[in-house]
Amino acid sequence: MTPNCKQIAILGSTGSIGRQTLDLIERHPDRYRASVLVAGRQVDLLIDQARRFRPQWAIIADDSAYPKLHDALAPLGIATASGDKAVEAAAAAECVDMVVTATVGYSGLLPTIAAIRAGKDIALANKETMVVAGEYITSLLKDSTTRVFPVDSEHSAIFQCLRGEDPATVKRLIITASGGPFRTWSADQIARATAAQALKHPNWNMGAKITIDSASMLNKAFEIIEARWLFGIDPQRISAIVHPQSIIHSMVEFIDGGIKAQMGVPDMTLPIAYALGEASRIDHVSDFCDLLVHNQLSFEQPDLNRFPCLGLAHFALQKGGNAACIINAANEVAVAAFLRDQIAFGDIYRVIEATLQSTQFIAQPVFDDYVATNSEARARAASFIDNLSK
Repeated sequence: MTPNCKQIAILGSTGSIGRQTLDLIERHPDRYRASVLVAGRQVDLLIDQARRFRPQWAIIADDSAYPKLHDALAPLGIATASGDKAVEAAAAAECVDMVVTATVGYSGLLPTIAAIRAGKDIALANKETMVVAGEYITSLLKDSTTRVFPVDSEHSAIFQCLRGEDPATVKRLIITASGGPFRTWSADQIARATAAQALKHPNWNMGAKITIDSASMLNKAFEIIEARWLFGIDPQRISAIVHPQSIIHSMVEFIDGGIKAQMGVPDMTLPIAYALGEASRIDHVSDFCDLLVHNQLSFEQPDLNRFPCLGLAHFALQKGGNAACIINAANEVAVAAFLRDQIAFGDIYRVIEATLQSTQFIAQPVFDDYVATNSEARARAASFIDNLSK
């Protein structure tokens, strides 16, 4: 191992971001080492990754998969563990310099909190952490040495555009959206869309849950919420615009009328590398963007009538409290039901709306309130889905 090599913990190593992070680490062994690998349920892939990268720890969240993990890796001298507490401990481990939070959904919240309390730098790819408890996370960061480097392509773009700029000169943040697979579909077509159709994203190769969120444009609502907390910008100064080519990843408009944009081909390796490098750049991370090939850049106003989930962003930020936590919990349950063909695509928004109306609102939540809200909202969303399915 190269001296001063950065020790990386990857939470969600078997997912799309996790696998791309490992590919980057493999290409730059002089810079990075995967010291901790954490997966949810994909134990076979985790075992393969651990054999290949030889981390100090390999952890599986699913307790039932632990015996297989232990038996496979113990002969190699790789320490193993399982369960949510082990995942939290991994985020705070002494052998870790930076934590890549590449898990999807609410599951990223507690490990991110553990990393902040331990003062670990974070490459944040789990947007739900800031959606569910952005105000709480922001307060923790004020008392921590942790630095957060965004990995979402949109937030990485904004982060890059803001470097060297006076925050007081920012007029607004402009988050770009591809429009997803249903950009040109009618409202009736969208409502009847199948899971197979929703999973065909035109530009990005992502996991199933994130791809469905892109199809509903709820992912863009979540990105607006995340941007509010990451960059400390008032919600009314954050907007989304549809950019079908996904070459401009987001923009910052300044008070003098100037706009800075970060451009590149749709490739998550670039924002991952920028985060791991702590805002420094590495040679040949991504394919270069040939502007003579990508010579048509267009923009459209998002249609809230066809994509009502996008409107949940400013609703949640204006409402405050635990509203965004409710939305996230209901969406996770609804998306899972849609992928099981239990509900229609148009029902995802209906489940979220009904859950918002029936779950207790807490204007000034403490941490335990977020945990309780997540549980209550999931139960209510599941109940609504059962009624829809009858």
